[in-house]
Amino acid sequence: MPTSDPLPDPLDRAPASRPSLGIQGPVVAFHDPWAGDASDAVMRTGTGIPIASQDPAPTPREFVSALHELGADFYVHHVIPPVDDHAALLRDLDEAGIDVVLGNEYGNINGPYVDGTNRFDLSAQLVRDAAASGRLAGVLYDEPEHLQIHAEQYRRDAHLPHFGQTAGLDAEDAIGVIDAAVRAIVRDVDAATAQGGGAPVPVLAEQVFPVMFHTLARAGMTPAPKVMKESFQPLQLGTALGAAVQYDRELWICADLWGPDIGPWLTRAPGFPGHSPAEFASALRLAYLFGPTRLFVENIDVLVRHRASGAFERTAHGEVWREFVHDFVPRHPLHWSHRDARADIALVHADDSDFGRGHRPFGNRDATAPATSRSVFAAWHALSHGQLPDHGSCLHIPGYEFPRHELDAVPRSQFPLETGAAAQTHLHGLFQASRSVLVFDEHVRSDQLAGAGLVVVAGSRLPPATRHALRARAQAGATVLIADWLCGGEYPATERVGDGSWVVYESFDDPDAEEAIAAHAGSPDVWTQRFGDAELRIRAASAGGETLEFEIAHASVPG
Repeated sequence: MPTSDPLPDPLDRAPASRPSLGIQGPVVAFHDPWAGDASDAVMRTGTGIPIASQDPAPTPREFVSALHELGADFYVHHVIPPVDDHAALLRDLDEAGIDVVLGNEYGNINGPYVDGTNRFDLSAQLVRDAAASGRLAGVLYDEPEHLQIHAEQYRRDAHLPHFGQTAGLDAEDAIGVIDAAVRAIVRDVDAATAQGGGAPVPVLAEQVFPVMFHTLARAGMTPAPKVMKESFQPLQLGTALGAAVQYDRELWICADLWGPDIGPWLTRAPGFPGHSPAEFASALRLAYLFGPTRLFVENIDVLVRHRASGAFERTAHGEVWREFVHDFVPRHPLHWSHRDARADIALVHADDSDFGRGHRPFGNRDATAPATSRSVFAAWHALSHGQLPDHGSCLHIPGYEFPRHELDAVPRSQFPLETGAAAQTHLHGLFQASRSVLVFDEHVRSDQLAGAGLVVVAGSRLPPATRHALRARAQAGATVLIADWLCGGEYPATERVGDGSWVVYESFDDPDAEEAIAAHAGSPDVWTQRFGDAELRIRAASAGGETLEFEIAHASVPG
């Protein structure tokens, strides 16, 4: 379909609820409108470099008006720790009809920290007040998987992982530590919202690395994957979507404009934005078509410039956002949500928190991930027709050099660069082929795999109960492609099973494995995702996959 045309619905159903759209606050462009000079008292980026505000400070009224004009249903507000009074923020947003999501990023960067961790928790009083305002939409934990694995990213006085110490623990016990901490956080947020008279709100795990989605979702967090950033989109979304489906969570998506590329666009800092306006446009459409509960952009800094006159002017990226909100979304009502997602191929693997470096599993700096965990990367490589790497699951692995580093030598005082870099240097793209791949963890039930013609089982461990559930899927007609080290001695040989097949592999180069994947992997130039009877078909519209084309196909309707 041309993406400017409405999507036809042969069943003539009412649209599903429209994803709520939001914008995250400023980090370098200008002061937080309600914090004023306190904005410059803390670092507001994870770069480790204080960056002075670049534009004149807007008033709260000017800022809220800009949010309204940009079509924001909600505002993602990272709390500046020295600021205690949030009454004006909550009042102004309520009067404008804009919901608020409270985030912890600035506290993670600067402290104060929960004892024994590198984590900042929002005060119960603030959560109560926000709930009492009727505008609280969620509580956001920024990159918790990153800060569990890389404990010294911000807090460098000691090794204090985000959810707790895992030194000396195996994977199951490390997950137990994280699980207990997350459940306590969710209980505390639930209690505070109830005290404020509000209904429970999602506690979000906004993630850059495609690991620990299932671990955190199982404990009660809501998956909020970042797209663009330094991600491989089918892998990132297939993993987060699988976690949301398996654990019955909402799905939020963050279109994160920090990234690796440079080009002739307004640039606030190296890599900010690190994605072109054209890529941003396709990424917004992609995220929307996955039917998330909410979708937001990080950050407002690159959507607008604030002038001394008090006026906001949209940038090229801001024009993209405006077109998306005011044109694309109204003209493309969704007839599905992420909860309707179905797998043609299910990838089942335990979480070892390994994205390709193999170091510090779950924050244990004295350990490395099992060698068998790398079979997950090999699985994605095979399922993507070789388009995803076989040695990692994001760009933070060997073999990728970020163009944004070319701007590191530019003094920060010279930013923003009004026209960015002279020419675009492109690393990041949005496309790799895969066929409706959803990821499930080692606790998946047999019924959750129904409809998947191919079930690929990889990773480092598999409980006996899940092995029996997988055997049942083969009996029911699926092809189950399972690593020999996960067979547990029970079903060690390739064989026909009921209406399906049980195929045991040592590597994905085995002929039987290649044959099983070839029968199910689909076309090397299409990425698909099924939602009920609708199939989203995605193709690269440019050589590097920077832009995408979308098509919706529906299953035939009897009669």
